[in-house]
Amino acid sequence: MATEQVIEVPLRRYVIDSERSISAVLDGIFGGISQPDVPSLFAKLAASSSFEQFSTLVRQAQGSAGLLRFFQLELEKALTLDPEALGWNGRRFVRLIAGNPLTMAKMTRHVAAAGSYAPVTILIEETTGGGTRVAYDSVASAISPYGSITASEVARQLDQEVLNLLRHATRAPSERETPKASESDK
Repeated sequence: MATEQVIEVPLRRYVIDSERSISAVLDGIFGGISQPDVPSLFAKLAASSSFEQFSTLVRQAQGSAGLLRFFQLELEKALTLDPEALGWNGRRFVRLIAGNPLTMAKMTRHVAAAGSYAPVTILIEETTGGGTRVAYDSVASAISPYGSITASEVARQLDQEVLNLLRHATRAPSERETPKASESDK
């Protein structure tokens, strides 16, 4: 017999608007996310005979932000099939799916549902003015209903790595440079 439950998942989305071109932002992101031959890498990972060997392969493949690109979707391709009906003017719209198998293992060991949020998704949209909008949904916020302190700490570290990379790529101020909201603003 199957059962079904509904869990409310509070999601914190970070949206960074930048005057930089989408090409410059993507170059900045790919400066920290490696672009390995995923099938070849996964075959090597599957053939590894120890966790140490597995870890070494992942570390060798990861980018400077500790992430690997698993998949890249050029979403504008679907939107440009009928641009008039869809209101799309040919701007680029990219979804990156990136992660790190070691980070995923650390989270899913404690909260299996974390596998729904890692690898992460980064949405990069070319804006009408020639700038770029980048959106990222926090993994820590998504797994918070599960109550695992250990998985949440790993997720917070992952979020920080991704956000640091995105802020660098977009030239957005770091969190420390961003003015904090006062209590009356909340």
